[in-house]
Amino acid sequence: MKLFKSLLVAPATLGLLAPLSASATEINLNSISNYSDEEIEIDFNSFNPTSSQSDLISGGEGLVDSTSYEGGFSETTTASFSVDSVIGAIDGDSTSEAYTFDFQFNIGLSTSFTGEDSLDIAIDNGSGTLSPMGTTMGFDSGTPLTVDGVTYSFPVGGVSMIVGDSTDVSASFTGACAYSSFTDYMGNCGTGNSIGVGGKGVTATGSYAFDSGLSLAAGLSSPQSGLVGNTADVYGIEAAYTADSYGLSLAFVSDDGGLGTSTEYLGLNGYYSFDAVDVSIGLETESTPTTDESGYFLGLTFPEVGPGSVSVGVGTTDNFASSADETFTYEASYSYPVNDGMTITPGVFITEKTGGDDLTGVAVKTSFSF
Repeated sequence: MKLFKSLLVAPATLGLLAPLSASATEINLNSISNYSDEEIEIDFNSFNPTSSQSDLISGGEGLVDSTSYEGGFSETTTASFSVDSVIGAIDGDSTSEAYTFDFQFNIGLSTSFTGEDSLDIAIDNGSGTLSPMGTTMGFDSGTPLTVDGVTYSFPVGGVSMIVGDSTDVSASFTGACAYSSFTDYMGNCGTGNSIGVGGKGVTATGSYAFDSGLSLAAGLSSPQSGLVGNTADVYGIEAAYTADSYGLSLAFVSDDGGLGTSTEYLGLNGYYSFDAVDVSIGLETESTPTTDESGYFLGLTFPEVGPGSVSVGVGTTDNFASSADETFTYEASYSYPVNDGMTITPGVFITEKTGGDDLTGVAVKTSFSF
């Protein structure tokens, strides 16, 4: 009944508005500008918006048009957004054989105060509890928007410094991996504990680049509870060299682990670009007072296959002792940029298990940036 009444009222309302609209179009603004006195003058500019403040968001270019409102983001502030989603299934694991869907949403805010510095804030949102597929892809979890990191970058002489909270020690590392991974472990060419080492709280890291292509970097991260000197400190150093068609990176990392027992990592990765294929390698060793383990990676990237690129990689699923049975992950993917803001990447992977059936996954990842 309410819908029926609304349908009857709508034509009558439009009928009342029609004469008003017709009258509005008949107003001659040039004639109006001819009527003025000593205190009031009316012309075309009199009808421009006069609002000088936006109460919706203060300080964000890209969300508020700063050319029309003085209360918007500053000219040196930018906002970037990205959404990643993955749909797929994993065969061989009874808890994850069904098709699942996961997503992550990321916001990046950046501003500069001197033209040489940068204050960056990362805000993330995930799809609640991740499925096994989402975990394999390394997606963020948790439904609320969460501040994932706050960093401030600035130069000190010739050194590029980065300090912040929830920042990786490797934020200043150059790395030398030309492979675009499909699954999470293949990231950093399998050297995620060394060249891709994370952080544990308050972090300071810096790098210096020489004109020859050589760069040196170092960083320290410590939990909020103890800062420098805490038993859970992580520190690392890296040396890298990059040229037109090849690169090489070597890093050493010490992680106290918060248990008074230090774990040391040594990572090496590199790449060489041929005419039709980029070859990437990675090697990482892990040492404690009682164990020595290692892992390695090999990846091939074909940058021009139709409109997209093909990536094929193999690597150990972890670092293994020489006496242990190694297990491997194999993956292949095709990354196709639909346009500047959207990329679709279908792929497959096989992960070996020491006990039980191997895991075989098929997934399609879609990435949006805007």
